[in-house]
Amino acid sequence: MKPTGLLEVTAVWRPTPRTVRVTFTGDGLADLEPWPDQQLKLLFPPPGRPVRLPSGDDDVLRWYQAYLAIPEDERPVMRSYTVRSRALGTIDVEFVLHDSADGPATAWARTASAGAVLGRYGPDAAYRRPLSTADTLLLAGDETALPAIATILSEVDNAVAFVEVAAAAEEQPLPVHWLHRDGAEHGVKLLEAVRDAKLGPGSVAAWLAGEAGMVRALRRHLVGERGLDKRVVEFSGYWRRRLTQDDAPTADDLADAAEKLAQAGG
Repeated sequence: MKPTGLLEVTAVWRPTPRTVRVTFTGDGLADLEPWPDQQLKLLFPPPGRPVRLPSGDDDVLRWYQAYLAIPEDERPVMRSYTVRSRALGTIDVEFVLHDSADGPATAWARTASAGAVLGRYGPDAAYRRPLSTADTLLLAGDETALPAIATILSEVDNAVAFVEVAAAAEEQPLPVHWLHRDGAEHGVKLLEAVRDAKLGPGSVAAWLAGEAGMVRALRRHLVGERGLDKRVVEFSGYWRRRLTQDDAPTADDLADAAEKLAQAGG
């Protein structure tokens, strides 16, 4: 499958009030090998313009250089998403509608309709990670982690999952422990639930994703209080409160990136 191409919307619906699920079709999707936590880049065109894809080959660095070479007023905005499900040459992607001001991806999702076209890069098998073989796999995240958690749960039977969402109406039919913010600060109830969770006996590994500060707090608990080895705690800060993916990384973001590189290097 070519790493880049176009995606066309075939269906849009809302499984919950704050979630937009979009079905895409596109060249090569029928040949896409599925794996848990399968990520891809979506390219959103500037308002009123078609998607302009970078030229280039399969090398990700050369592709990204070609992307940066597109004039700024024509360059699509790139955001990372996880494939929620796939069937018959299509993939589903979920967009969470946050309370804060819409970024380009959320703004697009609010009005998405059949026939709309985006660009894509990936999914790239180079970023595929094997699932843990620990006796217990702890999954914890907010609503942005639900697509990945759903795919992981479909592959393992040793997982204990905790998901924090805005309210009860945001629950989806998945075998997880639901936490409802109901106006509380983001991540507080999730951290409390993980602290209280009984995860033994045997070995424990963890997979964490969602708002970056929340993920850091969960990691500090699991490594500092629970005593888990850093190497068995996989983590991703999908988004940052009050910041976008286009804002410069903070010192905490850089430390997270260094930790992930160290993990990838073994």
